[in-house]
Amino acid sequence: MKLPKTTLILILLTLALGSFVYFHEIRGASVQEETKEQKQKIFSFAEDDVQSLTVTTKKLTLNLERNPEFSNPKWLIKSPISGSANDAIVSYLMDLLVKGNSDRTLSTPAKDLKEFALDQPQATINITLKNRQSHQLLLGKSNFNGRFLYAQADPAAKPDGNINVLLVSTDFANAVNRELSEWKQPVDNSQKLPPLTIPKPTPTNSK
Repeated sequence: MKLPKTTLILILLTLALGSFVYFHEIRGASVQEETKEQKQKIFSFAEDDVQSLTVTTKKLTLNLERNPEFSNPKWLIKSPISGSANDAIVSYLMDLLVKGNSDRTLSTPAKDLKEFALDQPQATINITLKNRQSHQLLLGKSNFNGRFLYAQADPAAKPDGNINVLLVSTDFANAVNRELSEWKQPVDNSQKLPPLTIPKPTPTNSK
């Protein structure tokens, strides 16, 4: 039985539409879900959960604590000096810790840490929460194209002996590799300026 040309065209259009829906909706949603699973948050705590931070780089070990007075500044430097911290600088780091994602997670043997410069990390961030729980983030070297940093969050070997290596934003390196002067609250010199004085005119003797 020969189908009419119009019916054949409708059947082909139906098949084409079905293929489009499968690949762009069903299959596309599946791929998006896989990508979403790969990009996972590094940590699950909130900013207000954090009580203290210790940032260790090759130049500096800095201890920060939340200000118990609940006022500005929100953060205090406890060592190597004591004083007010630069809230903008600390907030930048906190935002990365709270909202930062891992682009991918690599499972690799623990003996390969050196390949990612995680055996001697460029920076270590220790986080203590208000509930006394602690977390740690190690920052290694950049990946091959310089887009990400290799990192470890709460380093621990898995049952198979491997470790998870994350790919995180290079913003982390910018956030922690700072001079001590940058971590300190800037001095407001506007309040220390001497009052403006207008010289009085010198009297002249009239003849």
